[in-house]
Amino acid sequence: MKISTKGRYGLRSMVDMALNSAGDYIALKTIAERQEISENYLEQVFSILRKADLIKSIRGSQGGYCLSRPADKITVGEVLRCLEGELNITGGSDASPGFNKTVEDCINTVVWKKVNENINTVVDSITLEDLVDHYKKSNGEFTFDYVI
Repeated sequence: MKISTKGRYGLRSMVDMALNSAGDYIALKTIAERQEISENYLEQVFSILRKADLIKSIRGSQGGYCLSRPADKITVGEVLRCLEGELNITGGSDASPGFNKTVEDCINTVVWKKVNENINTVVDSITLEDLVDHYKKSNGEFTFDYVI
């Protein structure tokens, strides 16, 4: 399985909005500049994200985009499936059903099915908020709790 440019850029943009919006709308141009992504390409990606109700938009001089739900309620899996389709390492089985199971049937059942389930479990367990938190920690934005 390989995630396309559309999936990678879409996820980066979603994390950027979660990190920088604070509930406000952000201009597409601002996101494109921060992430070094073509604004025209990002428009196409955002159209898909908006139709999937992962982001909201407002037109006009004060317009832009924001997340449609809190960052802790949007998973990486939702974003990637919206932009990529189903996240599977392989397609479905070409084998014909019947009593005589082939080696391919065994591999599909024992290996690929489990790999696909685990891919989806992992991406569904990570939220945009998790990525924002990791970004802040890795870039030195710590919050300190002082206990006296």
